[in-house]
Formats: sequence, structure tokens, C-alpha cells
Amino acid sequence: MTTIFVNDKPIILTSEIGFETNFKNYLLDSVHIGKVIKELNTSSVAGVRLIGKNESKLLKKFLKKLPNVVAGGGKVLNTKGEILFIYRNDKWDLPKGKVEGKESIEETSIREVEEETKVKGLKIVRPLDTTYHIFKRNGRHKIKITHWFEMTSNYEGKLEPQENEGITKVEWLNPKQTLKAMENSYANIKILV
Repeated sequence: MTTIFVNDKPIILTSEIGFETNFKNYLLDSVHIGKVIKELNTSSVAGVRLIGKNESKLLKKFLKKLPNVVAGGGKVLNTKGEILFIYRNDKWDLPKGKVEGKESIEETSIREVEEETKVKGLKIVRPLDTTYHIFKRNGRHKIKITHWFEMTSNYEGKLEPQENEGITKVEWLNPKQTLKAMENSYANIKILV
């Protein structure tokens, strides 16, 4: 089962039909994805389930329905166990961004964290879950596939938001502050944190 988010509403790719209240089921092979996105954005439906036969092929089939944007990002911890957050579009988020040129996804993730926060000395500890969300750019829907990594850094210098990317704050948040920040974050980020 894979979950793709449209804002904070899920599209669940599965081989099993479910009957929760306020959820809709569609066949993946014949669904009009634009209508599903519109329905999630404009109605009170809580989520959508896209049903297919072969669980292992559902994501591959779904990704053919929209242009893909591949990105990398980091959940960075410092020596105090605080997590590095950015504040963009009035929400707490983790730093991430698109792959450039022929860089690896690990290189992308480190570069983006450095660019968006000015944190140096990043080391990848392990891969985290890959997240999927649908967004609209220049009138077209696209799916962002973000590969996440847990990272560490001993950096104690000044944090600087990348303002030309719409980031207004960068902060290290302790566990209590992180819980509070999750009240104003994205569903994908809540899964990672």
C-alpha cells in the first residue's frame, strides 16, 4: 500500500476495496486523475482509494498518470537531538528540493539542506521513507517523489533561511517544539517525524 497526498488528503494505492465512511473507491486503470484531484480539493471526501490487481505494480502505474518531479531532503538531527525545520508557506517543513543535473539523490539531499538552511557538515545516517504528493505548478498537476534521509550535523553556526525559495525561518526544534510544529505541518512530514 502506498499513500500519495493531495494537500493532506490521501490517495491510497491498494488491491483491496475498503468501505470507510467518506472515502471513495476507483479502479486505477480507468480513473481520471484530474477529477480525483479536483474532488479531493473541493469536496468533503476524506480520501480516495485507487484499486488495482497487482499490489507491486500499482505505484508504477500511478506514476505514469502525472509528470514526475524527483526530490531529496533531510531530517537533520544535531548533537542535542533537535530536528532542523524550515518555515515556508505558513507551515513547518523539512528542507528538500529537486535533483539537478546528474547528481545522486544523496547529493541532492545534502545540497538542498545546505542551500535552504546554511547548515554544514551533514552526514547521511540512513534512508527514510519516500513520500509522494501532488502539487500544481503553471496550471499543471505533478507528483513530487521525495527521497528522505536521516542526517546528523555538529553545526552550531548561524541558520539562514533561503528567502528566494519562500523560506522565512530555519530553527532547531526540541521534541516538545517538534510536537507543536506538527500541528501546523504537512501529512508527509508528520509521517517522517
